[in-house]
Amino acid sequence: MSQIDLQWFAAEDEGKTEEPSEYKLRKAREEGRLAKSQELNGTLVFFVTVIMLILLAPWIERKCEEVLTYFFRNATATKVDDKKFAFFCLKYFLIMILPIALVGMIAGIVSNLIQNKGFLFTTKTIMPKFDKIVPHFGRYLKRSFFSVEGVFNIFKSIFKVAIIVIIAFCIIRLNLTSIFNYLRTGGPRLAMKSFAGMAAVLLVICAVLLLAVGVLDYIVQRRQFRESMKMTKQEVKEEYKEMEGDPEVKSHLEQVQRAMLRQNIQKAVKEADVVITNPTHYAVALEWKRDTAELPEVTAKGEDLTAQNMKKIARDNGVPVVENRPLARGLYTDTQVGDIIPASYLKAIATVYVQIGYLDKKYAKV
Repeated sequence: MSQIDLQWFAAEDEGKTEEPSEYKLRKAREEGRLAKSQELNGTLVFFVTVIMLILLAPWIERKCEEVLTYFFRNATATKVDDKKFAFFCLKYFLIMILPIALVGMIAGIVSNLIQNKGFLFTTKTIMPKFDKIVPHFGRYLKRSFFSVEGVFNIFKSIFKVAIIVIIAFCIIRLNLTSIFNYLRTGGPRLAMKSFAGMAAVLLVICAVLLLAVGVLDYIVQRRQFRESMKMTKQEVKEEYKEMEGDPEVKSHLEQVQRAMLRQNIQKAVKEADVVITNPTHYAVALEWKRDTAELPEVTAKGEDLTAQNMKKIARDNGVPVVENRPLARGLYTDTQVGDIIPASYLKAIATVYVQIGYLDKKYAKV
């Protein structure tokens, strides 16, 4: 089968250039809108059912023989208990069919769980929508026959039918002579076994090929769903405004920001020239990028536990820690991370830099 360019399934709406946000994907999931392939569900159930049928074939054969034996023994009886006969046939029918049906149900549930990434219960998909009562034949025809999705579905159906017909024709043609020979020499029992083996081979080959088609359909459905969920720049802005009022999203964003802040503080302290403390409540990290700035810059600051953590990181990485209570308190209050130190602190900062030997070692000649 030729490769399919998944770009065919790109979002058709103009302006939808932004990837869908986690918020939008989560809302879609809550509404029951997911990337899902019914094709994969059906083929997986078919595949597992075929395997189960082949494994249980000898046992099913014995059960069928028991039913036929019972039928022929009672066929000539003058008085037949219809209820007893019907109950006997129903019992054997259920015994033979239930294991296969149960395995098929389990396969269907597992397939849905895999595609849904867990259990999903929602009533929104079964809520009546009055705009769907009036049939839109034009839209249906366009989507079914005059769109890339429709062409793909038609191609998929034709391929399945064609592959089954071709495989069935080849297998029957290869085994037809042997079946007639069994009928002439070995009797109908051997012929039936030969026919059953041929049918098993046909079912397995078709199940494997259809499963491959189902996997391909799932990949296409995922890509198509992702493209359909893309957003315009305006939608991104509106969603951000909506998210600001969502307590759950707000809490999540705060957690992410705190994690990023911790990571940035660690990096900033490692690269700092000095950490000024008061010494228990406040800590301020300074870095002087002489090539790009005329004065040192505040690269990190913190209080209480964050301040203690900054001092530990500084000591572990050989960064000088200077205790200066009024300077640490003033810098923490009057500056933000990324600020150049105010002119009012210039003399005090210069004293600190001389104290740690920074000016003498690096800029003595300046």
